[in-house]
Amino acid sequence: MTAVTTPPAAGTPAGPPPGDTAGSAPRPLGKRRGASSAGLHALLGVSAFIAVFPILWIFYVSLGADKNDYQHPSRIWDNPTLGNYSHVLKDTGFGTWMLNSLIVAFGTMLIGVLIAASAAYAVSRMKFLGRGSLMYTFLLTQMFPVAVLMVPLYKIMGSLGLLDTYGGLIVIYCSTAVPYCAWLLKGYFDTIPADIDEAGRIDGLNPFGTFWRLILPLARPGLAVAAFYTFITAWGEVAFASKFMLTEEKYTLAVGLQTYISQFNSQWNYLAATSVLIAIPAGLVFYVAQKHLVAGLTAGGTKS
Repeated sequence: MTAVTTPPAAGTPAGPPPGDTAGSAPRPLGKRRGASSAGLHALLGVSAFIAVFPILWIFYVSLGADKNDYQHPSRIWDNPTLGNYSHVLKDTGFGTWMLNSLIVAFGTMLIGVLIAASAAYAVSRMKFLGRGSLMYTFLLTQMFPVAVLMVPLYKIMGSLGLLDTYGGLIVIYCSTAVPYCAWLLKGYFDTIPADIDEAGRIDGLNPFGTFWRLILPLARPGLAVAAFYTFITAWGEVAFASKFMLTEEKYTLAVGLQTYISQFNSQWNYLAATSVLIAIPAGLVFYVAQKHLVAGLTAGGTKS
């Protein structure tokens, strides 16, 4: 026998369906979005604090008057001073170290980007014997740690008379930075249509003219990433510079920092102040290149 359901009388509000309760009503969409947004902003805030805290701490320590003030942070807060920066700039070899680092870093950036871009363009556009294995050879060079390369490179630089020279250090840094930059730029050149090369040949340009006049202007984002990477590679490197630059007049900033630390004396306040000064040029280079960094890092991954 089939049960007959009587519809509710007119004017009577319909109740919840059978088995449904008032407590199971969904929350408004705006509240859910507000809660997730607040959680996301909280996570981003914590992440940003973790990233920025070491930098702020080094700057804070650099304001301490005594070398041991980092062990007693309250002393710095009670008596901050900029005397450490004055001492570093006037009474140390900071100016010489800075000049040496700028020569090596910009030399590495210019030469390294030119070599990497040329190699990447050749692999991306030209057909030649060993084309496929060349990029894997570049990748293979990144597998060896610094400790393994130190002795053979030292002997090679010594036999060529390149020890304690800017050119020798630039060559070493280029050997480190060029393979990665070549991989990066090869992927970026692959995204540039080959029709542009054909248009250049129709206009009478040779391969180098096409590369220099047409391709490089279109590859500015990728070149910016490669330039920034090569600059940072040379700017903050310690191991090779400390072994290959033998006189204090040729010390780079990263090597000059080691003069504040000895077996019996550690001048942490001067070390922190110098670290802050070293970070300023790197930050300026990043600021100049930052508008191209995201585009350069992502464009190369769109086509293999």
